[in-house]
Amino acid sequence: MIKFRKPKNFLEGSRKLANAAQKGLTDDLVVCPKCKKSLENSDLIGRLNVCIYCGHHFRQTARQRLNFICDDGSLTELYADLQSENILDFPEYDKKLANAKLGSKEVDAVICGTCEINGVKSAIFAMEPYFMMGSMGVVVGEKITSLFEQATAERLPIVGFTVSGGARMQEGILSLMQMAKISGAVKRHSDSGQLYLCVLTDPTTGGVTASFAMQADVTIAEPNALIGFAGPRVIEQTIRKRLPDGFQEASFILEKGFVDDIVERKDLKDYIGRILRLHNYA
Repeated sequence: MIKFRKPKNFLEGSRKLANAAQKGLTDDLVVCPKCKKSLENSDLIGRLNVCIYCGHHFRQTARQRLNFICDDGSLTELYADLQSENILDFPEYDKKLANAKLGSKEVDAVICGTCEINGVKSAIFAMEPYFMMGSMGVVVGEKITSLFEQATAERLPIVGFTVSGGARMQEGILSLMQMAKISGAVKRHSDSGQLYLCVLTDPTTGGVTASFAMQADVTIAEPNALIGFAGPRVIEQTIRKRLPDGFQEASFILEKGFVDDIVERKDLKDYIGRILRLHNYA
């Protein structure tokens, strides 16, 4: 039996947890962090990593999401050769990148491509939680910006899945500038009359929330996803007050009008397909 423990570093998690998630959780049993009941891996994987008892949505890798959302055989990955470098000679960053690649089996924190979703051709991106907690560096910014530019040129809708601890501190201001860079590409895509739908998953925080995650035409969230800029503990320490129960969880964000709907993982593909058809994509 394995229990998940909170990673020492929120942005990077642990290689053990990353490897477990990449393989769909490796031990025979896993304990749900919400209801504390034991689950067999076969049941968990068969239910898209959603707890059979309480509906808790475990994190998924980017490829797990893409395999479910994209029609079989329709995904064409783009910009797969782009990889982060230690451009600022930040101490230990080379080692962290190597560990992230090993743990996640990916070369960076986002996968981009084109695909069909219920027969509708679309551009798509999915962020990778097990590559430095989906942190946004130069490569993440370049890949997502390029995807929006290509979708604008080809008049394609974009479907995005965000999961991130925010901007990647090891790349300094070059990471922060990706917020404006991607936002400009999102605006040009919108001005061309094309649809952008974003699915916020747990957690979506920091500079990603402060830019492209919250700029979609349609914004939906998975149940109980943590969504915000600064984390609850940082806010409490700043204002010196206790926050309401469920603060920054998806239902709280929906109540305040920052997302349009909360959709369970099993329903996401059909939900997204209906939205695409309602916007005259076929």
